[in-house]
Amino acid sequence: MNSLTDIAVTEESITDYLQQNPEFFERHAEMLTGVRLISGHGPRAVSLQERQAEMLREKIKGLEHRIMDMVRHGSENASIANKIHQWTHALVKVQDLRELPHALTASLQHIFEIPQVALRLWNVAGAHGGTVYTMGVSDDAKAFAASLTMPFCGPNMGFEPVNWLPNPNAVQSVALLTLHDGAMDSTSNAFGMLVLGSPDPLRFDATMGLEFLARISELTSASLSRMRLPALTLAHG
Repeated sequence: MNSLTDIAVTEESITDYLQQNPEFFERHAEMLTGVRLISGHGPRAVSLQERQAEMLREKIKGLEHRIMDMVRHGSENASIANKIHQWTHALVKVQDLRELPHALTASLQHIFEIPQVALRLWNVAGAHGGTVYTMGVSDDAKAFAASLTMPFCGPNMGFEPVNWLPNPNAVQSVALLTLHDGAMDSTSNAFGMLVLGSPDPLRFDATMGLEFLARISELTSASLSRMRLPALTLAHG
């Protein structure tokens, strides 16, 4: 019984026997105190009970970390949801539609602590034209906005909309949210874009979840859609 196969078979046989006869250790309890194992925290030898206790503590520690992560993420999500509620409340309070774009961006920047925020709109009714929120948008920027079916998050790669921010050179990461009058997956009803910028390269990381940004995009779109040209006017434009 010198081959590796014989050793493996012998070990399997022992394992099978012990699993099928758990009372073995009740009849030979002295063996449990005599078995010495290498500790998982160093070269010292420990008893079987000590090694089992170490393994149990490690499992408990791993579960504690998982629970802490769940609590942290739950707390973060609750905090963001509360901020969205505050922001929505601020939008509802705006009476004058002409003040809505400024109120929307200012409250968004304040409540979510976003360093830079910019908003641009197109195809708005005449009474809402000629403001900073409707100027400086090229056809390329409109086409780019229409091509996005979900918010974009990532590094500042020099997209034209980033230049709408007050200090684009200080921006390391951005979130670009297209405003849609209807379903977000439609490329024919985009009428604006919300730009969020931060000097922190990880603030709007490409791997971050987009659910809350999508909600912000939807709420912004719904609030500002009242400034749009009537659909009939657009169809004949």
